[in-house]
Amino acid sequence: MENNRQHEEFMQMAIALSVENVNQHIGGPFGAVIVKDGKFIAGSANKVTSTNDPTAHAEVSAIRMACTTLGTFDLSGCVVYTSCEPCPMCLGAIYWARIETIYYANTKTDAENIGFSDKFIYDELEKPMDKRTLPVVQLMRDEALEAFKLWETSPLRITY
Repeated sequence: MENNRQHEEFMQMAIALSVENVNQHIGGPFGAVIVKDGKFIAGSANKVTSTNDPTAHAEVSAIRMACTTLGTFDLSGCVVYTSCEPCPMCLGAIYWARIETIYYANTKTDAENIGFSDKFIYDELEKPMDKRTLPVVQLMRDEALEAFKLWETSPLRITY
């Protein structure tokens, strides 16, 4: 899969999704493609505004589709081609999915220049919880630990 032409073909697919998305007024200018063993698995554009789902970024949507297609939550061995450097949410989803490589086109600075800035999230993550803009309040930890205790001993537990 170390073929530059193949990388460019998959990146072109992600870019085409982003352009088509804008032209069809479906969502933001972002597209992503998931590939495994040199084969296209899934691709999606940003669907935030068309689905009223703030988590429907291109990468997250493509991950969901790839997991459905492959019948697994573990995308080890897959790579993602994304038209823009992933935001913090998408980057987290990519790590959780165990995708092995990210190829991206536009940078987060390019995105910021057209009104898509993630800087505030990166800044917030650096602050202690009690200093963040969004209040974070812990409640009922002891009661919630019951589910964790059940999980630890469950014979149906699937490690991920």
